[in-house]
Amino acid sequence: MTTIADFTVTTNRGEPLDLSAKLGKVLLVVNTASKCGFTPQYDGLEKLFQQFNDRGFEVLGFPCNQFGGQEPGNADEIAEFCKVNFGVTFPLMAKVDVNGDNASPLFDWMKKEAKGLMGSTSIKWNFTKFLVDREGNVVKRYGPQDTPASIARDIEKLL
Repeated sequence: MTTIADFTVTTNRGEPLDLSAKLGKVLLVVNTASKCGFTPQYDGLEKLFQQFNDRGFEVLGFPCNQFGGQEPGNADEIAEFCKVNFGVTFPLMAKVDVNGDNASPLFDWMKKEAKGLMGSTSIKWNFTKFLVDREGNVVKRYGPQDTPASIARDIEKLL
């Protein structure tokens, strides 16, 4: 059986991150973008991170430029935008594709574990969120319209 621990991703500094190091934490994995109508969700994601981090919760942001070219910046520009505009302190990863032939293996796996509306595996837009339990299993998928605050109760249950 596959869990999030079977994947290695790249941080926004270009360093590999073995996600087995995240076992024991509850994770919210999000594909993000800086120039999207949902971009203000960075604020809510940071609030969740601050609220639950000391209890073993972490947000992992994965910038993605696949939807309307809404994440055109490089890693430094994205990190600076997130810090200056939303005070983001949760980890940001390297820019990824979440759909298609070049999709991140992590996102391919999560999409199969928690399908979208009507059984779809494709991610439809920025700020799709995947909740992962302490054992590394995908528990639930949330669409872009699901605000971070609306997910707090589900996070609380896993903590």
